[in-house]
Amino acid sequence: MLLGMSLATFTLVHVIISLIGIATGIIVVFGMFASNRMPAMTAVFLITTILTSVTGFMFPFKAFGPPHAFGVLSLILLTFTLLGYYKYHLVGRWRAIYVLTAIISLYLNVFVLVVQVFQKIPSLNQFAPKGNEPPFAATQGIVLVLFVLAGWRAMKKFHPPGNGGVVFGRPGSPAAKLG
Repeated sequence: MLLGMSLATFTLVHVIISLIGIATGIIVVFGMFASNRMPAMTAVFLITTILTSVTGFMFPFKAFGPPHAFGVLSLILLTFTLLGYYKYHLVGRWRAIYVLTAIISLYLNVFVLVVQVFQKIPSLNQFAPKGNEPPFAATQGIVLVLFVLAGWRAMKKFHPPGNGGVVFGRPGSPAAKLG
């Protein structure tokens, strides 16, 4: 029993939270491409992504492993995402910090999703039963490339109104206003 739920029910809740985090995260990234802050969607993305990591630590485990390392890394990144968005309002370098940490946090969840899909779906598992075969590696490689491209585009395009147009550096510096 975890939080009054059977392990199966808790797992289902964890998966639903994770999928909501991934879906809203993708929407938020597309919002970044249009310089749209999307405050409500961003809040759902951040809350569900944090809950994904927190609930992941609640599963019974015998030793600290890669899923736990991903959870710790995600929570560290999300701390900076939250600071950039809510405390520093995307001003100066906090815009870039927000974009990068939000996208990397989303990538970590999608990475885990790909792992789980290859483990749990028999038609895919047959191609990568150990999780280190070429089809799995190729899929993760494609996902990584897509996230690198999305991160690059978001860094170029996300200049939401209300942060003074500051991109990098100190507000008012010549390098700070790039568009």
